[in-house]
Amino acid sequence: MLFKNCWMLLLAIALVTVGTNCNSTKMATDLSGQDAKWFKSMGWLNGLQILPHESVNQQEFYRQYHLNKLWWDEAFEFLKTHDLNTIADGKYMIDSGNVFATVSTLDPNSKEKTNWEAHKDFNDLQYIISGKAMMGVASTESPNSIVSVPYDAKKDVANFTVTGEKYYDAVPGKFYIFSPHEIHRPGFKVAGYNEVKKIVIKVRVPK
Repeated sequence: MLFKNCWMLLLAIALVTVGTNCNSTKMATDLSGQDAKWFKSMGWLNGLQILPHESVNQQEFYRQYHLNKLWWDEAFEFLKTHDLNTIADGKYMIDSGNVFATVSTLDPNSKEKTNWEAHKDFNDLQYIISGKAMMGVASTESPNSIVSVPYDAKKDVANFTVTGEKYYDAVPGKFYIFSPHEIHRPGFKVAGYNEVKKIVIKVRVPK
């Protein structure tokens, strides 16, 4: 009986530990209290009707936004004040050296030909204007994320091999934000969608 009771106690402790770890993982990206109310109010979008995807790391976005509100406001204002359906492909300087957009219409690469990448100097805001693609998301802090090509400061990119990743549909109406903490496999091909129009806005990470 004593052995059975001890075993049950150990099992209960293990279950509590697992539950705590799961909550910790969730809280690593989600805000709480007044910060969560700020995020959910969407007032920071300044009237932009496109919404953030549920995969956005709320804590990191909150930190980046408040480090330099102006740059993010400029990015959202660009999205709000341009007709994205008719905007021409090309590069658009929004705030010299700090915020710029690239619009492209293309046949996306396959999943296998799309590398996992992460940046240090810039956040990525990525939005599919028309068509459909897939986005892969992982954390640079995950033990399942291994550097395959070291960081290149000139290109502001490092490449990774990743296991245990998550994939999401990327469609009009929801934008993604990838901070330097997020590895992403951006905009790879979905069967049946041979043309995708997308915009990527780079927002500098303040030093």
